[in-house]
Amino acid sequence: MLTVRILDSLAAVPAEAWDGLHDGSNPFIAHAFLEGLERHGCLRARWGWTPHHLTLWDGDALAAAAPGYLKTNSHGEFVFDHAWAHAYAQYGQAYFPKLLTAVPYSPVTGPRLLGAEEHRPALLEALVEAARRLGLSSAHVNFHTEAEDAAFGPEWMQRIDVQYHWRNDARWQDFEAFLAALDRRRRKNIRQERAKVERAGVRFRVVHGDEASPADLGAMHRFYLTTFAEYGNSPALTLEFLQHLARTMPRAVVIVLAELEGRPIAGALCLRGADTLYGRYWGAEVELPGLHFETCYYQGIEYCLREGIRSFEPGAQGEHKIARGFLPAWVRSRHWIADPAFADALRRWCAGEADSVRRWKALLDARSPFPARP
Repeated sequence: MLTVRILDSLAAVPAEAWDGLHDGSNPFIAHAFLEGLERHGCLRARWGWTPHHLTLWDGDALAAAAPGYLKTNSHGEFVFDHAWAHAYAQYGQAYFPKLLTAVPYSPVTGPRLLGAEEHRPALLEALVEAARRLGLSSAHVNFHTEAEDAAFGPEWMQRIDVQYHWRNDARWQDFEAFLAALDRRRRKNIRQERAKVERAGVRFRVVHGDEASPADLGAMHRFYLTTFAEYGNSPALTLEFLQHLARTMPRAVVIVLAELEGRPIAGALCLRGADTLYGRYWGAEVELPGLHFETCYYQGIEYCLREGIRSFEPGAQGEHKIARGFLPAWVRSRHWIADPAFADALRRWCAGEADSVRRWKALLDARSPFPARP
């Protein structure tokens, strides 16, 4: 008989117990990553994030878990439900707070129902019960894996969306082999973009967490702050968190630093999983033609080719990625709505959205830069 415990901090769970629930292939659900966000000031109630982790216990042994948060806004989720909140407000009802199972600030597909597959229905049942007990409008599971889909019953409506991922299914050995697979126009464009950066005198250095100096980490965090300032957004990740990742997940942290005359001018922060590189943040202090594409995409592809990594997910959105070898890929989420009338209406809304997204993906698929083989 499993018992349910809601935790307001992952510090209450030993790292080895939490990490024993997953295979370690996805760095974003590691205890070091999630607990580090809490410990180093990246999650705050006034920013809309209150840890509310659901755990199942067999006596004193952790059997299953779902990283969870009470949300008072939709910031940092990347599954956009602002229209839902607006609809609730029009009818005088409160959409927030809601219960979210996800990885904060990370639109990255990965396990969300941790532990043995047999425990997934119990986790979902406990999520609904927690939402009901607190009188919440809804419960959400964002960016779960396709393998977890079967655990969700019909009461959990589905949403789908598209990201752009690079995959080395052809087993390219180097960047030239990758370029050779593209059509002539895209191949020429990439070469021109890379040549502009090289002619500008920019050189690149790629370091893992255990290779990064304090100055490297400080520069990367400075670039991150620069990007958020340009868009008028509030940065959530602290330098202390980045330093923590470099210490606790040293080989998972991959930083691309662009240098001009020996000084870093731009950088991209990535995390490495078992067979996937995840691009997360970038920033630059100098504007140069092609610098963004080289730092965020081409250096990441070259890293994957050197390291034998099969996939590269450079982040959410961006149709311009298609021309650079990143093809449309499905991402998914599930949603439980407490109010039956809203549930019916939103179920129809999700069905219409899914039809639109499927048509859009079909159009995107037709824009592939890889010529069709006879």
